[in-house]
Amino acid sequence: MTVVELTGAGISAVRRALAVASAPPLDGLPGIRHGFFGSRGGVSTGLYASLNGGQGSGDDPGAVRENRRRVAGELGVAETALVSAYQCHSDRAVAVTEPWTRETRPRCDAMVTDRPGLGLGVLAADCGPVLLADAEARVVGAAHAGWKGALAGVLPNAVAAMERLGADRSRIVAALGPCIRQASYEVGPEFPAPFLEQHKDNARYFRAGARAGHFQFDLGGYIVAQLEAAGLAAVCDTGLDTYANPDRLFSYRRNTHRGHRDYGRNVSAICLTGEAG
Repeated sequence: MTVVELTGAGISAVRRALAVASAPPLDGLPGIRHGFFGSRGGVSTGLYASLNGGQGSGDDPGAVRENRRRVAGELGVAETALVSAYQCHSDRAVAVTEPWTRETRPRCDAMVTDRPGLGLGVLAADCGPVLLADAEARVVGAAHAGWKGALAGVLPNAVAAMERLGADRSRIVAALGPCIRQASYEVGPEFPAPFLEQHKDNARYFRAGARAGHFQFDLGGYIVAQLEAAGLAAVCDTGLDTYANPDRLFSYRRNTHRGHRDYGRNVSAICLTGEAG
């Protein structure tokens, strides 16, 4: 298993037209397209400027549709073939066999598919988006890993769901996209308890915060460790901090600190090339 972190020039080297970043282990796989898309390149305005992909936000629905159409175009899939779930910070992973509508989308936080032409898109504005692929088996996955879902096991469940479609974890490569990083993520005194109950070694993901009794939580480190523990072929971390990049990434916490009541959502998406069957 190899861990790669993208920083500085590495991010610039892999940036595409609308995407904030792409991951070298996924870039090199035949028949797979992906991207971590931020706030640039869309048509939304105000709080949502400009590539907001959040259908559940207060943004103009027509603008969100156009933004998602642009992401789908970057992936090379039909607008209606870019699917997103009703994310609920769960551990649930589902197999996608055909496009669904916003009204029929399932409640889950990970999706997997072996169908070419279907784009799997997860939305995040501080949580950790994870894209996965087994190019040989032609199976891909996308997971939304906030702290609740990550703690509950959404990432190993996503890997298991890919294996049920014929993937092999020893061939799966995974990439963590932009999420809130430890320097930006202060949590309260009660926060570490469930992580320490899971395993005492999880104390390594917490360091003292600026305020007494508070901590800085390393969500990215926790996610990467779970992917490592799954025995994957390679794990890549973009290293991007949603909170610290207001010019190119949406952040729920940053908007909250600024007194805003809503926020845009970053899209992270992956697909197998070809037509949906």
